[in-house]
Amino acid sequence: MTVITRVQSFAFSGIEAVPVEVQVQISSGLPAFLVVGLPDKAVGEARERVRAALASMGLALPPKRVLINLAPADLLKEGSHFDLPIALAVLGAMEIVSREDIAGYAAFGELSLDGTLNPVAGVLPAAIGASGRDLGLICAADQGGEAAWAGRIEVLAPSSLLALINHFRGTQVLEPPNPAGIAAAGSCPDLADVRGMESAKRALEIAGAGAHNLLFVGPPGAGKSMLAARLPGLLPDLTPREALEVSMIHSVAGQLDGGRLVMRPPFREPHHSASQAALTGGGARAKPGEVSLAHRGVLFLDELPEFPKQALEALRQPLETGRTTVARALAHVTYPARFQLVAAMNPCRCGFLGDAARECGRAPRCGEDYQMRISGPLLDRIDLVVEVQPASAAELARAPRGEPSAAVAARVCHARQTGRARADANEGEASNAEADPRAMALHPDALNLAEQAMDRLRLSPRGYTRVLRVARSIADLAGSGTVRRVDVAEALAFRHRMPGRAA
Repeated sequence: MTVITRVQSFAFSGIEAVPVEVQVQISSGLPAFLVVGLPDKAVGEARERVRAALASMGLALPPKRVLINLAPADLLKEGSHFDLPIALAVLGAMEIVSREDIAGYAAFGELSLDGTLNPVAGVLPAAIGASGRDLGLICAADQGGEAAWAGRIEVLAPSSLLALINHFRGTQVLEPPNPAGIAAAGSCPDLADVRGMESAKRALEIAGAGAHNLLFVGPPGAGKSMLAARLPGLLPDLTPREALEVSMIHSVAGQLDGGRLVMRPPFREPHHSASQAALTGGGARAKPGEVSLAHRGVLFLDELPEFPKQALEALRQPLETGRTTVARALAHVTYPARFQLVAAMNPCRCGFLGDAARECGRAPRCGEDYQMRISGPLLDRIDLVVEVQPASAAELARAPRGEPSAAVAARVCHARQTGRARADANEGEASNAEADPRAMALHPDALNLAEQAMDRLRLSPRGYTRVLRVARSIADLAGSGTVRRVDVAEALAFRHRMPGRAA
């Protein structure tokens, strides 16, 4: 009777861990080592890595037919993390380790030729998937702390395949790892260093309070990127649920530094040469893009019109739905992408539209052509547009220091907490950028002004909704439970004020 040894592992659909059973059968026949079940090239090469790892311990595959099946067979298996479950299943079939012992674990790791276990992407969601199936997890020693974040789960984190064999045979005991800790927060420049620019700083505070999309427009050197770099310092820490979700995305992307949990909102700033796949996700293995790596944080796009048009238009769906779907021939992969878009751009190609002394001879046509690279539907999804003018020499030299980031961050944090409490009461979303206007407490005068503005400014229904959401954030900063007329008026003042382009 032929015995089949089974070891659990995982493939990924987005950040969801999909169970995969690694089945090994050793039977009589011509010597062969076969892997079936729709493996990609990295999984197919596991045969040689497993063979070499066994040889480094003085073991050899039996001169028989060794068949590896990855079930379900119609699911594409990608990545080198199937090395460890294949090796463990082979060792079980060879009766070097007990089948009963390995049946209670999922395995996840890459093998070196000498049997050392190497880190792989996706350990955190794999550990959560194993916990949901009442299994332990076996992973590389360097990632034991990452797997331990899954909670009540037994984690074995050996440094090598030999150490794992010794553990199962009772000659060595592997200590359970502790959670890896919290990722260190990066240093953020202080808002107090910004002289003048009160309107831009006010827009930055409103954007932080409600996670609203923001666009800075101004000549080169006006301070657009400088202002955007100070936004992360105004944002509160992620909630535990958000931190786990963000960390899972970074784990799948292989960017979870040392397995430490991400507690600060991510700040991503790709170069304007980035492709559509780099922004929204894709590639040969459908990796998450910048919009997903910025989930629950900020995506800063400097020189916005210089990005490829196709890449910018691909942002429209994730900005609206909070997720992005990568469609491939074999699968559709969906990643979370609830990010806050902050962008900066010059008013025209030369950058000096409106400055008679420096603008080019094609004005205002150059400004119109340059700004039309940002389509109307994309611009309609931006809540606040601010024209940034450079500070004068006297202002830079004599103006007092502005309000520090810590003071503004305290107001932003209070506004966010107010929004979360209201969302919990209404079973709504976490930030005002996702709030339902029907659940808002609107003063009749505020509602009348919003309705008049929709008619006179020809706002789209989306634009009307976003104006009310910004007004809700302004009211929260002021400590008002009701959205007032003055809040709507300020929100309208930030709506589509681009030089040289009609609202």
